[in-house]
Amino acid sequence: MPRKTLLAAAAFAVAFTTAAVASQGASAADLVRLGNLKFAHYGAVSYMKEIAGKYDLKIEERVFPKGIDILPAIVAGEIDVAASAVDAAIAGRASGVPIYAVAGFAKGGARIVARPGAGIKSIADLKGRKVATPRGGAQELILLAELAKHGLSWSDRSGKDVQIVYMAYADMNQALLAGSIDAMSQSEPQSSQAINKGFGVEVIKPYDTELGEPVRSLVITEEFYTRKRDVAERLVRCFVEATATFIANPDLAEKYVREQMFKGQITSQDFKDAIGNSPYSYDISVHHVQVTTDMMQKFGVGRMDNPPKAADWVKLDLLEKAKAATKAGDVKATAVKTN
Repeated sequence: MPRKTLLAAAAFAVAFTTAAVASQGASAADLVRLGNLKFAHYGAVSYMKEIAGKYDLKIEERVFPKGIDILPAIVAGEIDVAASAVDAAIAGRASGVPIYAVAGFAKGGARIVARPGAGIKSIADLKGRKVATPRGGAQELILLAELAKHGLSWSDRSGKDVQIVYMAYADMNQALLAGSIDAMSQSEPQSSQAINKGFGVEVIKPYDTELGEPVRSLVITEEFYTRKRDVAERLVRCFVEATATFIANPDLAEKYVREQMFKGQITSQDFKDAIGNSPYSYDISVHHVQVTTDMMQKFGVGRMDNPPKAADWVKLDLLEKAKAATKAGDVKATAVKTN
C-alpha cells in the first residue's frame, strides 16, 4: 500500500478513535431529572445544572407551581430529585411517595404582609380579615401556627375570626394590590416585591412558633438513593458546591437568580431582601422534620392518615459525606448581605 495511503488510513483511524472516545465521554454523563420551584431561595438548586458536568452529570430541570405538584411526577417516574418545602415532602411521604430527604437548601422564606392603611400591625389585628395563603404549603402551616398562638380561629368560610382565602403564590400579590384580601402569608421574593413596590407592609416574619424557621428540603427517590448510589453521591456533592458557591459569591447568586430564573422581573433590592429572609443553607435535621410533621397533623395541613416518622426517611449520610469532600463546612451558610 502506498505510503500516502497508509498515512491517510492511520490519520483516519486516529480521528475515528478520538471521535469515538469523545462521543463516549459525552454520553457518560448520568442524567438526573430535577423538579424545582421558581423562588429566589431555590436558586442554588437550579444552579446545579450549570456545574453538573464537573460531576459527570446532566441535570434536566422542570419548574413546578408548588412543591406538592412535583409529587405526581415522582410517582410517575419522571423526576429523580426535587426541591420543596419540608411540609410538601412530608405530605408526599405520608401518601406513599417513595422519597428520602437528603439535605436542606434554605431556611425562612416566609412573611405575613398586609395592605398599607389596613391597620394590621400584628397577628391579633388579623381578626375579622381575609388572609390569603397557598393550600398545603409552608406558608399555610406558618400562618395557622401564628393564628393558634394568638388564640384566633379560622376557616375558609365566614364565621370564624379569620377567613382563609386559598390562592396560588402567583395570584396573591395581585389580590393584595387589588384590595380583595387584607393580608397574605407569602413566600420570597414575592413578599419583598409587595413591600418594595408599596402595596404591602410587613406584619411579621413568622418564625416565633414551635416550628421556628421552616426549612426547604432536597429529596431524592428511594430507587435513586439505593440503586444509583454513586450518582446520588455525585448529585449531593454538586448541590453542596452550588450552595457554597452562592453563599461565598452573593453577586453571582444575584445575577443568576435575577437573570436566569426571573428574566429581569425582580430588582436587585427584591433579591437582597428575599435572600435576607431566606438564606441559602445545606442542612436539615430529623428533629425539625418531626416537629413539622407533628404541627401538620395538629392543624390538618396535608390531611395525613398515617404521618411518617422523620427518622425513617431523613437520610443525611450523603450530605455529611459531600460536605466533607467539598469542605463546605468551611463556608458559613449566611444570608446575602444587603447594602
